[in-house]
Amino acid sequence: MTGVQCHRYQYGEDPSQWGELFLPDLPAGTRHQGVVVVIHGGYWRSKYGAELGEPLARDLAEHGIAAWNLEYRRAGNGGGWPGTFDDILAGIDRLAALAEPHALDLRRVVALGHSAGGHLAVWAAGREKVAEAGTGDRDSLRGGGGVRLTGVVSQSGVLDLAGAERLNLSNGAVANLLGGPSSEFPVRHRTASPMAALPLDVPVYAVHAEADQDVPPEMSMAYVDATRGSAVPAHFVSVPGDHFALIDISSPAYLSCRDLVCELLR
Repeated sequence: MTGVQCHRYQYGEDPSQWGELFLPDLPAGTRHQGVVVVIHGGYWRSKYGAELGEPLARDLAEHGIAAWNLEYRRAGNGGGWPGTFDDILAGIDRLAALAEPHALDLRRVVALGHSAGGHLAVWAAGREKVAEAGTGDRDSLRGGGGVRLTGVVSQSGVLDLAGAERLNLSNGAVANLLGGPSSEFPVRHRTASPMAALPLDVPVYAVHAEADQDVPPEMSMAYVDATRGSAVPAHFVSVPGDHFALIDISSPAYLSCRDLVCELLR
């Protein structure tokens, strides 16, 4: 274990546009070897916040890894489409201005996202393709040109939005995020799906809890299946426990995720 500093920064004017940078103590004259962006879940709803990601970010820093615990607008407090998506990209991009004052090496930037945060993490890894495709109903969604993710660990992520809508997960959470059903906003739903950016050229580990009753494992399996045959296929990793074991820093499920983060930062 190492000592940890925490610094809070805004990346926009909204009260939910901020992040906490957890930094392990560094020997003089050295730099942090990469950064992990922690993106919390909660089915994109405003009642869940960055307090879910804080223990993970702190644990990573205690184990020598710089971690950026990212808050963002959710459905119900100014988020949804397109605010939530803009915030994720803007929040990741804020690292560019923090790199020099905090000795961050941005050649390795890995996202660790739980549940809805897993969806947002994998989606953000495909930002260049989102920019190329356009959104149909809005042209100003942030795209390429910012801080690029070099890997993702998704923790029981909602990676198949079409499947999640079909199963009506969490009482219509996908339609709530995107302002309506796919029958009404088909381009929006396609643009918001991690599937739309395939094939990705960065590694993705789709970790899923065996006993997850909140996000079915097929959400990760469908995404991994869609990457088969690509140059950088995603990997499905099954871990013990339920949905929340993945964010319990004492659980084997979380420890597996931390190991994968370390692998991606090497």
